[in-house]
Amino acid sequence: MGDDNFEHLERLVAELDARGMLARVVRTQGRLFVRVINPNATSLSENVTCRPANVSDIPDWWYCWSWGERMHTADDPAGAATKVARVLAAVGE
Repeated sequence: MGDDNFEHLERLVAELDARGMLARVVRTQGRLFVRVINPNATSLSENVTCRPANVSDIPDWWYCWSWGERMHTADDPAGAATKVARVLAAVGE
């Protein structure tokens, strides 16, 4: 699980960087997530995880918001990055 998870998160970091967000993969005590910060409003931040689906009729891996809700399929990191950047946009951005 770990390698797939890391690769999905690295792809998300690249897409977030391309959208002007500060993003990096963080590993803490068995947890792996992407820390995302809007550099124009540093109080706007989010931690995105990536988890395998437990149900066979949905895609295999999902990016998830910090509260655990599925956000976007991991096979489309560009789509996920667009969602995160929109949520973290400051007024006027």
